[in-house]
Amino acid sequence: MKAVVITSPGGPEVLKLQEVEDPQIKDDEVLIKVAATALNRADTLQRQGKYPPPKGDSEYPGLECSGTVEAVGKDVTRWKIGDQVCALIGGGGYAEKVAVPTGQVLPVPPGVSLQDAASFPEVACTVWSTIFMTSRLSSGETFLIHGGSSGIGTFAIQMAKCLGVKVFITAGSEEKLAACKELGADVCINYKTEDFVTRIKEETGGKGVDVILDNIGGSYFQRNLDSLNVDGRLFIIGFMGGTVTQVNLACLLARRLTVQAAGLRSRSTKNKAQIVREVEKNVWPAIAAGKVKPVVYKYFPLAEAAEAHQLMESSKHIGKILLTI
Repeated sequence: MKAVVITSPGGPEVLKLQEVEDPQIKDDEVLIKVAATALNRADTLQRQGKYPPPKGDSEYPGLECSGTVEAVGKDVTRWKIGDQVCALIGGGGYAEKVAVPTGQVLPVPPGVSLQDAASFPEVACTVWSTIFMTSRLSSGETFLIHGGSSGIGTFAIQMAKCLGVKVFITAGSEEKLAACKELGADVCINYKTEDFVTRIKEETGGKGVDVILDNIGGSYFQRNLDSLNVDGRLFIIGFMGGTVTQVNLACLLARRLTVQAAGLRSRSTKNKAQIVREVEKNVWPAIAAGKVKPVVYKYFPLAEAAEAHQLMESSKHIGKILLTI
């Protein structure tokens, strides 16, 4: 099969489409003939040599895919050859075929094309496992998403609105703010021209928001804490603004704040399967009902993975970037 290989750590130009061996499936895995895969920031970090795949996972990038089941292991009962599916994977999406543990496979949601289904697994599993399963965001609460126009952000806005949450977002251009507004965000803040803490305090009568989903890390840490309501929860899923900062911890105690962080890729197969089951139960009906839609900015053929990475690193996109096979 063909796969995108990271020929050496570096810029987008190190990604090359090459002939490689087909993956071998274990008894509890399915082999998916890939129709599409989606880009995630983790892919760009892996390309730079900063985020190696977990032991036993494919060395090729790609943390989600959609496609058709081509083979099933002898312990697999739910899936059969020919099923149209999408999946959360530890790596290997940038390829014509990928082996996936059966518990990480999902049906293509009703009303979504096979290609566009690749835009959902990673964002849905990330947002559901962090904000809903862990931070317990619930109806009537307020929620701030940093990077509202990202793949994670565009999904989180829609999912939160489905569940009766007031959504605040930050983004860096008027075009991105307008896109977030259209998806249902209630308060859209341009972080380049205004201070998000001040604006949140104004919009919440000085209280702050209940939950924050943050991919910035260090440089936003103090301001995130300052933006939280009593019993507020901050969930960190990335460190685009660094990992080191100085912080005044007094507010944690004064307002009973919770700070948590987690990734998805390094979780156990069992844990991933549990998250995927919860996503199918809670998120898939919202997609089927048309309340959550795929937001795809651009499609590239697999051979143009380097160009797709350039687009992601430019941060000009809104929503997901897909590679099609």
